[in-house]
Amino acid sequence: MSPGFAQRALALAAAALLAGVLAVAIAARTGTAASAGLPAPAGAPGGGWYEALAGVAVGVPRRSACGYLLSAKTVGVSHPVLPCGAQIYVEYGSKRALTQVVARGLSAPGRELELTPALAHELGLEGVREIRWAYARD
Repeated sequence: MSPGFAQRALALAAAALLAGVLAVAIAARTGTAASAGLPAPAGAPGGGWYEALAGVAVGVPRRSACGYLLSAKTVGVSHPVLPCGAQIYVEYGSKRALTQVVARGLSAPGRELELTPALAHELGLEGVREIRWAYARD
């Protein structure tokens, strides 16, 4: 390795380290969700949340198309389009939960999302109701 190359690599590493330290300092100072350990919700276009009809998924226990073993204790949602593992916030009434897509598809017509029984219980959702959801920002 030539001395010039090593010097450039060291300078780039130092610049990357400085950028990381500055990003953490700015996040801590502004009190963003990242400093609290949770990602912030990323709203729908225009800054709002998405609204959807959601119900409680049935047919557990089973292995989902996403590879998760769905049981009575699994917390997550099923959606026909969102990618497996996508983190989203789900809000019903005054309760909000950070969860992820654990299954693909829907088992009943008229729904846009299905919540696992554990998540539905956590939010107090019964039957088919309108909920709000937003992507979790990284």
